[in-house]
Amino acid sequence: MQLATVYPQGSLTKYQIAEAEAISPGYVQQLTMALRLAGLVVSVRGREGGFKLARAPQDITVADVLRAVEGDIMPAPCRVPGHCNRADTCPTRPIWDRAAALLEELFTSTTIADLAPGSCSA
Repeated sequence: MQLATVYPQGSLTKYQIAEAEAISPGYVQQLTMALRLAGLVVSVRGREGGFKLARAPQDITVADVLRAVEGDIMPAPCRVPGHCNRADTCPTRPIWDRAAALLEELFTSTTIADLAPGSCSA
């Protein structure tokens, strides 16, 4: 969310992000690497370097971020094909499928601009 607040003109170092989010700089590095590989964040070299969003905050969904960092969005591992030999007969499977659909809708309809007060919407 911190990167959305400085978009489009600014970048933040991993230390600035870590302090603002109360997480370690090492964890920020891991997250930004995954986000960079997904094309959501770019690194900026030099004295004013750090990280910045690759595109506008309103064009990046929560689903984009979660997929980059966590992989597929699913509330139960039994939804992975072949993971459970009871999947076809499981009485709880329909509720997990419904939960997954609701989460997918929520995460794809919410952008990081929606979550970042004071972000620029250029």
